[in-house]
Amino acid sequence: MGAFFCIRNIRLDNWLNGLTRILAGTLGSCFLLFLGIPVVALLLYESPDGIWFALQEPETLQAIQISIVTTCVSTFLAVLFGLPVAYILARVHFRGRGVLETLVTLPTVLPPVVAGVALLLAFGRMGLVGHYLNIFGITIPFTTPAVILAQIFVAAPFFVNSAKAGLSQLDRRYELAAYTLRASPLYTFFRVVLPLIRPALFAGIGLTWARALGEFGATITFAGNFPGVTQTLPIAVYIASESDLNRAIAIAIVLLAVSFGVLLALRISWGRRG
Repeated sequence: MGAFFCIRNIRLDNWLNGLTRILAGTLGSCFLLFLGIPVVALLLYESPDGIWFALQEPETLQAIQISIVTTCVSTFLAVLFGLPVAYILARVHFRGRGVLETLVTLPTVLPPVVAGVALLLAFGRMGLVGHYLNIFGITIPFTTPAVILAQIFVAAPFFVNSAKAGLSQLDRRYELAAYTLRASPLYTFFRVVLPLIRPALFAGIGLTWARALGEFGATITFAGNFPGVTQTLPIAVYIASESDLNRAIAIAIVLLAVSFGVLLALRISWGRRG
């Protein structure tokens, strides 16, 4: 009798496992199709010749130039100022650290338009900081530096969080060994710590650069749309979609290819590390 129930339970478990796999496969396939069909539709809409022709237009070339320059500068500044913040959050214990971590992560969940309005209220002519800058004749909104500030605001948290994770997971014994050899803290940080967390740093840099490249809401709100000055590739896609759909699709494909390439490179680097 017991053997009968045992066999029955085994069959029931196998049936449930099979049903679970079918359900998971169906739901997973639907989700992948939902993600993949728009990408395929975007790639198939325009021919390579049409894409190349659209990319040769002066406004498109200006948008590409502005995007490359601003994203590189904003990523560099995010690393320069974000690395000390990541170190403090990972290594220093103090009251209010949770509030600081929340503040650093906030731009990743904040609507980009809200971020742009906040930047405008902070650095505008009559803003909290911009009011004093205006006294010295410094105007930030609707200029190229405004694009850089908007990109830093929304993209820097990706680097800070990635660097913080790398520092938190690093075995402290490597640093202690360096200290026993009379290495200074600064030497240890640059010659021991940074090389060991290099994959996390590269991942943070890649994500920051890609996020800055795709920034739209904060940029158009804080920097506006001025070709050759503040018009980045995402803004160019939005503007072109209202009058020239082929040009908008061509620029969108470029952004898609760059974003996919960055993410794929990060996946390969993490796979080699594993």
